[in-house]
Amino acid sequence: MNEEPDLLSQARQAHGAQDWAAAAAHFDAVGAESLTADDLAAYADAVWWLGRVEDTMRLQAGACEAFLADSRPADAAWAAVLMGLSLLGRGDEPQGIGWISKAGRLLVGAPECRAHGYLLHLTELEPSLQAGRPAQAVAAARRIRDLGQRLGQPDVVAIGLNGEGRALIRSGHLVDGLNLLDEAMVDALGGRLSPFATGSLYCHTIATCHEIVDIRRMTRWVDLTERWLAGVSSAVLFDGLCAVHRAQLHLIRGEWHDAERTALRVAAALDANRVDYAAAAWYVVAEARRLRGDPSAADAYDEAHARGRDPQPGRALLALRAGDHEGAAASVRVAVAAAGTDPLRRAPLCAAAVEIAIAAGHVEDAAVAAAELEETASTFTTSGLEAMAATARGALLLAEDRAEEALPVLRDACRRWRELGAAYDAAGVCARLAGAYRALGDEASANAEAAQAKATYERLGAHRPAPKSPDGLTPRECEVLALVADGRSNREIGEALFISDRTVARHLTNIFHKIGVTSRAQAMRSAIDHRRAPIG
Repeated sequence: MNEEPDLLSQARQAHGAQDWAAAAAHFDAVGAESLTADDLAAYADAVWWLGRVEDTMRLQAGACEAFLADSRPADAAWAAVLMGLSLLGRGDEPQGIGWISKAGRLLVGAPECRAHGYLLHLTELEPSLQAGRPAQAVAAARRIRDLGQRLGQPDVVAIGLNGEGRALIRSGHLVDGLNLLDEAMVDALGGRLSPFATGSLYCHTIATCHEIVDIRRMTRWVDLTERWLAGVSSAVLFDGLCAVHRAQLHLIRGEWHDAERTALRVAAALDANRVDYAAAAWYVVAEARRLRGDPSAADAYDEAHARGRDPQPGRALLALRAGDHEGAAASVRVAVAAAGTDPLRRAPLCAAAVEIAIAAGHVEDAAVAAAELEETASTFTTSGLEAMAATARGALLLAEDRAEEALPVLRDACRRWRELGAAYDAAGVCARLAGAYRALGDEASANAEAAQAKATYERLGAHRPAPKSPDGLTPRECEVLALVADGRSNREIGEALFISDRTVARHLTNIFHKIGVTSRAQAMRSAIDHRRAPIG
């Protein structure tokens, strides 16, 4: 008795019920000669959800040819669009573009359909966003949305809304852009979109929140995505993409072992279908290792780089941690130049540039980077960017010996990081606050902040290398001590470093305490004996 008709019927029913595993199993048992063009498309869809990448592409190509044989160019074009997406996702740009081009050719003269919307998304919207042309991206997104409304296709409407929202955000219209992102997700949350469109929109939305450092919103959308995935029978790709975003949140919260474990769990599988996310996963691994002092961090940055992810600013911060201040400064300087004019792409580089420049004694470079970061935060006004900008400004003021001005700025930055659950960043600000309090003569408050930072570092397992400066002197204190060794007076030191006599005296008080001397002459002898020199 021939069981194929029953198996085929069961496969079709399972696919309609979005039971991907059952659909694939039944299709697997049916001979290829019994499959229609629609069956091949459904079969490709089912195995895609199961992560069977090679089978997906073989079946999508077969569906495209079968639709053409049936004189159904619009359906063939849709199969070609999906084929192009699969190839582009795995990093095969030439073949991916070829299939997208084929889809465009097949749609010439065809009635409007969803494939037209996705083609606009792939050939106009996304390229405009990547090239930094948000106005053109807005125009393309509105055409996609209008097309979806004419067709009565909520998937296409939502993709247009999401694209327009992302483009408006890039233009600096944050509130309007975020409102459109949320609007696009209304139908997704209500179950009115296809699973593919729903998963795609979740990922676009989360990635945008990560880019603008809107940690609260990112956390909310990751939680909702995980809830949606729990109700999907199988979603190998979207499970992997969401796991990378969860790992990014673990990293921000100081949960570095969880971040590394989560990212490593999906990195290899993502190589087969989303190499960009595989690169992001490896960058999370590298950052988690750097922060814990794991020497294999450098290898993980290389893995991210090999997959197309810029390893900066992590690689520069790794050099800083190794004590190579000048190397780190050069590295991050080049990274900022290579980032182009996109303020969101430059923001994390500027934050690192401030930290590195201060450590290297290049306060003017730190001032430039801090000013740019403040401008970006004032344009996009997200919680994370504002915390980054306040941290940079406070650190700069402290480096400029303006502790009194730095104090309220640093306190604000610390509060912001704590509200976001970013314990490591908050601890770093506590360490700066200790310096500010100490410079102002408040040893009790300085000790309290330093103790809090130390306790947080220990709890997180953060690697804190021994200070390169002798006796724990700051870079500026080393500069002052070197000039003392040269026989300079307080006034001469102040003129050389562009600080007041009073600030010089305060530095000397701190230096005497740290190196265990009680007079200027003893400090001079100690500096000469140990050949102390200014840092940077």
